[in-house]
Amino acid sequence: MAEEKRDYYEALGLSKDASDDEIKKAYRRLAKKYHPDMNPGDKDAEAKFKEINEAYSVLSDADKKQKYDTYGFAGVDPNFGGGGFGEAGMDFDIGDIFSSFFGGGFGGGSAKRNAPMRGQDIITRVMISFEEAAFGCKKEVKFNRIDKCSECSGTGAAAGTQPETCPTCHGTGSIRVQQRSAFGMVQTTRPCSNCHGTGKIVKSPCKKCSGSGTERIQKTLSVSIPAGIDDGQKVVLRGQGNCGSNGGPNGDLLVEIGVRPHPVFERDGYNIYCEVPITFVEAALGAQIKVPTLEGEVSQTVKEGTQSGTVYTLKNKGIQHVNSRTRGDLYCKVTVEVPQNLTDRQKEILRQFDANTGNVNYQKRTGFFEKVKNAINNAKM
Repeated sequence: MAEEKRDYYEALGLSKDASDDEIKKAYRRLAKKYHPDMNPGDKDAEAKFKEINEAYSVLSDADKKQKYDTYGFAGVDPNFGGGGFGEAGMDFDIGDIFSSFFGGGFGGGSAKRNAPMRGQDIITRVMISFEEAAFGCKKEVKFNRIDKCSECSGTGAAAGTQPETCPTCHGTGSIRVQQRSAFGMVQTTRPCSNCHGTGKIVKSPCKKCSGSGTERIQKTLSVSIPAGIDDGQKVVLRGQGNCGSNGGPNGDLLVEIGVRPHPVFERDGYNIYCEVPITFVEAALGAQIKVPTLEGEVSQTVKEGTQSGTVYTLKNKGIQHVNSRTRGDLYCKVTVEVPQNLTDRQKEILRQFDANTGNVNYQKRTGFFEKVKNAINNAKM
């Protein structure tokens, strides 16, 4: 029951005035926390994951969010209301307003209640590794969707029977009513009360779906995730969403991708970044160091006198662009690590080195103290 659900904003730990960006960030954080991969066998975490997915599927969709903010759970319940303004539980539409003034000439709104309608989209989320995002992969996704009833093939009628055309509206789903007003006799178009606007009468409802013509099923699909996809992007599977009504097409399945963080690399667009520590001796004298890449380690030359924070660019070692062979770059920043736990002998050697640095060029140190000296002199003036 809808009243048993927790408020969608509360499920994501947000206030009702949360921005789209806050909604997205809250969902990503909670999805990572409660994802079944992170909590194997934890039923509470699984239930929480489903709850936040349902909340995000509504609050991330501008149309659904507006309906939820206005009408609550009823506004996003596919079984609530009809079409047009009927989705909000109201019995009139724009066609009715025009028809009351123009004798039915614009009364097309109610007449379209039994027209084909596209099914709703479904959003689900899949977690993948950094490498899977970089190189692409295939994943199986499980999701629930509303499908045509397998027992009655969507007719809503019991086996061996068929829905009958409504004798009141003759299958149109609407009736015209004449009323006397200040303008004289006017004609309005309203949903047929006999068939509730469907144009059909089901005398023997299907026992499996109770005459609704639909059932909720669990489905598993294999999804091809392209190389280069980033956290928060979606893969769209056309026609795999909820079934349409009155012969309308299915909605789509939107698979949102969550990418787990990497212990070494950070991503920005199609470029990746990493830090490699080097020793004081390697920085001072130069060296060949090993730099990690997505394909394995490569050799990089560190020049003599390299400063901590120097960045080396490894071209075409970043992330592949989606649906392209172009790749970003890898930026490797070297940081000079100061040694710890030196022996007495090592300390003595360093003191001897420091005592013989008369000709050593410390550019940053010299420049810093020059700035301090100038600042003091300027303050005295």
